[in-house]
Amino acid sequence: MARMETLNKLTEQAASLVWGPWLIALLFGTHLFLTIRTGFVQRHLAHAIKLSVSKEPGSPGDISQFGALVTALAATIGTGNIYGVAGAVIMGGPGAVLWMWLTGVFGIATKYAEALLSVKYRVTNDRGQMSGGPMYVLQNGLKARWAGVLFAVFTAIAAFGIGNMVQSNAIADMIVAKKEILPFAVSDANLKIGVGILLTAITAAVILGGISSISKFCTILVPFMAAFYILGCLIMLGLNWDKLGGALHIIVTSAFTGQAAVGGFVGAGIAEAMRYGIARGLFSNESGLGSAPIVAAAARTRDPVRQALVSSTGTFWDTVVVCALTGLVLVSSGDWQNGGLTKAALCDAAFHRVGIFGDIILVGGLLTFVFSTILGWSYYGEKAVEYLAGVKAITPYRWLWVAAVFIGCVWKSDAVWNFSDMMNGLMAIPNLVALVLLSGVVAAESKRYFSNRKSD
Repeated sequence: MARMETLNKLTEQAASLVWGPWLIALLFGTHLFLTIRTGFVQRHLAHAIKLSVSKEPGSPGDISQFGALVTALAATIGTGNIYGVAGAVIMGGPGAVLWMWLTGVFGIATKYAEALLSVKYRVTNDRGQMSGGPMYVLQNGLKARWAGVLFAVFTAIAAFGIGNMVQSNAIADMIVAKKEILPFAVSDANLKIGVGILLTAITAAVILGGISSISKFCTILVPFMAAFYILGCLIMLGLNWDKLGGALHIIVTSAFTGQAAVGGFVGAGIAEAMRYGIARGLFSNESGLGSAPIVAAAARTRDPVRQALVSSTGTFWDTVVVCALTGLVLVSSGDWQNGGLTKAALCDAAFHRVGIFGDIILVGGLLTFVFSTILGWSYYGEKAVEYLAGVKAITPYRWLWVAAVFIGCVWKSDAVWNFSDMMNGLMAIPNLVALVLLSGVVAAESKRYFSNRKSD
């Protein structure tokens, strides 16, 4: 037991070191750099949203542009959009919500750049399918295969933790926490086994068919879950409209002045608001981590800029919209002022202010967000393993992924979670190096596309 506690502590410290201020500064700095390098590509957001629902018949690729977008969103939109926002508010005060929002605004440029490069340097594998992502950008764009191998190793490891067992364990824990609504009595252990069997079966039915099956399922699930949660939050804010103005005011002002102690809240300065807001925003939208461009490379498109624009909307929906709405719900509730609340407790209190409707929005959002992450990350891990071992490794990998879903439901190890978290952060380093060194390619491709946009 003592050895396990020591291991947990060591891996937690290692993960905290990787996700320290230096990585946060590097990520946000890259966001700002690429925003300037692309000529503030965010101004083309309306065009990008329009492209996301368009089609390019006959173009090379495995899935539609929209399919690639929703699959990436499936992996990106997760517990960070709810519990992560709550954690930022608890530690950094209401002002953290604004810094999180700004991270999403500038992160659009990074998501655009990494998707552009992944489509440009993608290849066709032995099965005639598209393979791409930072590993191929590093190999074909920078001629640094060793760096591509590092990225693929980090991704393959992170996928099983952050993208799989952590998520299935969260689903099992949520259902156990709400088991009083079940019409029958069951022990926690047996309930987790039952959840594990059901979740494993559904996951297998979706991912064993490959990216086409995942994309088709996500095309249905992601728009539904996003609309369900966004509409639910808007209704909640409408019911508390008299608190909305005050919430917006305190979010903006405390972002630049800090938040004094109030109620049970111990107070937070500008540095805390920036640190926790930016950190949670980066972790939520994954811009710069190199995950989303892996699926962007599978899109049917004739031009890397088109898919890059479509992919960039993922950061907009994830952080600029979903995280912002969560933040407004939490801050307008006033419950953040109660000291000692955990992330889950703050969310439960804030959403429960409108009764059972709020509970349904919270639980429904969490369950769908978490399950979608399992699906999206399965493809990221698959492509990383394919890069390392070839297409022969794909089928065994998928079965291993399915088995890991069940394991995650019934077993938890903080050391595994912390180690996977560390790998998740390490993915960003080679990806960011490629983005900066190849920013000239991104700028040139962007200039070519936008100068000829009338022909689009």
